[in-house]
Amino acid sequence: MTRIGLLLLCLVGIVACQEKNQGPDARLNQPEHFKKLLDAHGTWEKWIEASSFSFAMVHETTLEWENHYLSLNDGRVRIDADQFQAGNDGEKIWISPNRQSFPGQSVRFYHNLYSTFLSLPYALTDTLVTVTKLEDRVFNGQAYPTLEAKLKGGKLLGPSNRYELLIDPNTGQLAWVLYAVTYYDKNNQVQEALKYEDYRDAGGLIFPRVITGYQIENDSSKRIRYQVSFSDIFLVNEELEESLFEMPKGAVTSN
Repeated sequence: MTRIGLLLLCLVGIVACQEKNQGPDARLNQPEHFKKLLDAHGTWEKWIEASSFSFAMVHETTLEWENHYLSLNDGRVRIDADQFQAGNDGEKIWISPNRQSFPGQSVRFYHNLYSTFLSLPYALTDTLVTVTKLEDRVFNGQAYPTLEAKLKGGKLLGPSNRYELLIDPNTGQLAWVLYAVTYYDKNNQVQEALKYEDYRDAGGLIFPRVITGYQIENDSSKRIRYQVSFSDIFLVNEELEESLFEMPKGAVTSN
């Protein structure tokens, strides 16, 4: 069965009418400097309205593929990959068929890594995030308007609790994201860079087709660490089927 077919089968029918919120979603209340960036990435309110997010991804260095499915309301995740399946069922992180099938250091670290990268800047609308304007940052010899996104209380969004957003002065879109991995060490200051390229429209939101990770040296991007490409991006208002996130028989829990 194709990935698109699986997604369609997993979508629950029309959601029953729910009680309306007493007021507007707090995530819609963003500072003007951040709204300007969000507006350059399409109808960003659709991210806040959505319940489910999915995409296909290819590691360009190894040509290994992955399909990601996320429940945006509660953080549950499923990844179908070449060599493994992994997920978060809301209580535990699991890996199948066994821990040895996953080549990385931590399944928990990995399970929402690329979904975080792909969903920037939309994911930074979370109420736990504060976005402020910084002085222009010179990177690779070019000055970029820069925003800083910090999570309250040292919490993490993906691998970090702080991101610098370097904005293309011509398009107003995200050009680079600079961050330090604080997942393993909250005091880590070694920055890495993500280059966002080849933006495509996906249902009114703008996502990069390619993200490239670089080492940073003296405010310049140096050696490429990895490159991933994305396709089949879906953002929908329906919930995914509960069974999609359940730990398969024979799977094991992992850190």
